[in-house]
Amino acid sequence: MKPTKRRHGIGARAPRREDSRHLAGRGAFVADLRLPGLREVAFVRSQVPHGRLRSVTKPAGVDPEAVWTAEDLAPFAEPLTATSTLPGFRAAPLPNLATDKVRYVGEPIALAIGATRAEAEDLAAEVGIDIDALAPVPNFRVSLEGESLVHDDWPDNVYATTQGDFGDLDEAERAAAVSITREYTMNRQAVVPLETRGVAAHYDRSADLLTVWSSTQTPHMIRDMISLLLGVEARRVRVVAPDMGGGFGTKCSVYPEEVALAAIALQVDHPVRWVEDRWEAMVASTHARDHYYRITAHASADGTLLGVEADIVVDSGAYSVHPWTATMDASMASAMIPGPYRLQNYRFRARSVASNKTPSGPYRGVARPGACFAIERTLDDLAYELGIEPHEMRIRNMVAPAEMPYRSVANKVYDSGDYAEAVRRSAALLGHDDWRARQRAVPAEARHRIGIGYGSFTEQTAHGCIEWASRGLAITIGTEGARLVMDATGSFTLAVGIKSHGQSSETTLAQVVSEVFDIDLERVTVLHGDTAVTPRGDGTFASRSMVMAGGATFGAARELSTKVLDIGAVLLGEPAETLELRDGAVHGRDKSVTYAALAKEFLFTPDHVPGVAPGLESTFYYQPEVQTGAFTYATHAVAVDVDLDTGEVKLLDYAIVEDCGTIVNPHVVDGQLIGGIAQGIGSALLEELVYDLDGQPKSTSFLDYLLPGASEVPEIKIGHLETPSPYTVFGMKGAGEGGAIAPPAAIANAVTDALREFGAQANETPMTPARVWAALQLAQATREVQASR
Repeated sequence: MKPTKRRHGIGARAPRREDSRHLAGRGAFVADLRLPGLREVAFVRSQVPHGRLRSVTKPAGVDPEAVWTAEDLAPFAEPLTATSTLPGFRAAPLPNLATDKVRYVGEPIALAIGATRAEAEDLAAEVGIDIDALAPVPNFRVSLEGESLVHDDWPDNVYATTQGDFGDLDEAERAAAVSITREYTMNRQAVVPLETRGVAAHYDRSADLLTVWSSTQTPHMIRDMISLLLGVEARRVRVVAPDMGGGFGTKCSVYPEEVALAAIALQVDHPVRWVEDRWEAMVASTHARDHYYRITAHASADGTLLGVEADIVVDSGAYSVHPWTATMDASMASAMIPGPYRLQNYRFRARSVASNKTPSGPYRGVARPGACFAIERTLDDLAYELGIEPHEMRIRNMVAPAEMPYRSVANKVYDSGDYAEAVRRSAALLGHDDWRARQRAVPAEARHRIGIGYGSFTEQTAHGCIEWASRGLAITIGTEGARLVMDATGSFTLAVGIKSHGQSSETTLAQVVSEVFDIDLERVTVLHGDTAVTPRGDGTFASRSMVMAGGATFGAARELSTKVLDIGAVLLGEPAETLELRDGAVHGRDKSVTYAALAKEFLFTPDHVPGVAPGLESTFYYQPEVQTGAFTYATHAVAVDVDLDTGEVKLLDYAIVEDCGTIVNPHVVDGQLIGGIAQGIGSALLEELVYDLDGQPKSTSFLDYLLPGASEVPEIKIGHLETPSPYTVFGMKGAGEGGAIAPPAAIANAVTDALREFGAQANETPMTPARVWAALQLAQATREVQASR
């Protein structure tokens, strides 16, 4: 459906409705809960990355319900096992509390309950832990050697290996004018949402209802898994996700803390709550990235990309998380390496390996930043070898609009777009020619250099069930529900199964209702995050909320609008097909009836409206027409200055041209892009969770883990294309992750461009001053060795 021009509907720059309560300090988070008798929880966590857990000893003389061990919890809760249908996949049950071994620093071993968090921590400190340390597996290289096993019953440390061979790569190599091989590393990151995780649980014995409050992106999933693991009927479990201070993916897995607190709440006579402190957030919440790529690429003399071979290794940490499993990043990366290019010959191997690190999970972009980094860096080096401007190299190889829909070599359906135009516009928005002139004008003796870099990508959004199944997920995700109710005052309540935690869904979903009924957004209440009042939904992740929940909302609104028109036809005495919904009323040729008058008449005196079935509500479930998703895309362009003496990288200019199909709210999309770019700059230049060779995390506070601030994020120039998807409602595509995908690639290309004359390359993130300086020293040493031969 093509949207109409509504003042509050699709395309309107409506202010974010969520801002009024948050800016006034009226948000309500897990930490704000006030429950009678509430007691606080502190976890005892392993300080040893790998070891045999010999014993856990409770302090003498304490209440038996004040300290819980794995032995205490076992009768009430099963461990969670993330399963996969991928051939050869090895499962790693995730214990709620450690039993025989500890496998990462931060793994929960026991928990203590106190009147305050401080008292709970004091009690937790008295719990005795006896661990025999084992040789750690601190990184993917040691993991692949297999001398020490994370899981004793495995023959090696590999969760799963996937591979594919498409076209004729050998022939591509023979036909190539230039072939290059490069290695890239994207180091491990924390996710660090502003609000850490939090869980509270209370069992109401009078109602026989267990209520769990969790800062989660997936409330319905949490309810289902708590029910299954505790052996409690789902009708007796309610999960509420209140206001959230961000999630970015780290809050869409099922965690041991949620299961443990839910189980304990059933056994004690008071509510319990745990709020993660920042150290815990750095070691206990899922991590991200930690990718290694070896890419070989072949191109013809005119710049045509002939073939690519990729060897991908992802360090997935100690356990698989539900439902994504440890293979999520590797499978996504292998599918996204072809990017927006007309690549015909492609071979890959992708391995997910276990280590003694915190388990990995989703993070904004999910593997696409790594895949984009690998292919975009390689493309720039090919362009350099061939003497072609990097942005021109991209344009020559991109899928053209006339080829859409295009099935990629990785079997993904690119639905619509003009990829090359995004490159051209981003180059113009950046001022490519002006920056090239400024680059050439830097004196040879100067101790700094300027570089220009690009990063292009396709972003898979709103995946369907078959797509998730193709990656081996035992639980496939691909539908979303919405229920829309008109009340007796003619206003609307929309309930959706997703969970908004920064995406402005309370605004944009209300715009969909306004698109159908032409009403002020203030007359639409959007409910989300409570399994007791919302239809079943899979949650908010993978840039799916607007396409999926928006599609469901439109379906419910359209169905309800049909009934409203039928009622209006009776009240106005005109055929329904001649009526129009406009300005909060049903309009006929000569008369109109407001929604308030219509609803009151129908609900209070249904006998006045014969022939129309009772009820002013509709529930609709939406699933995408094409299962591989709607493909957003963008090109990022950046200019940098590199200090040759210190290795410091400064961002001089940044531009993005993006296409997420039909834009529902430009304010919201721009905000998503800017926020994502800020995170991408962090990935590129600052953020790294460092582990030493003993498996100890060394950057677990903001003193050591650096985040971008106002001085690191330049003003972002934003341009939009709008090519609607032919497969979604209104032509919408997801917009949540595109800002975060390309910054590492674009910035690395700019740094490498700045240092071409010295032969230095930026092939590892973050590109800290120390790494850039070391790359310059390595390049100089290499030149000296070559000159001496």
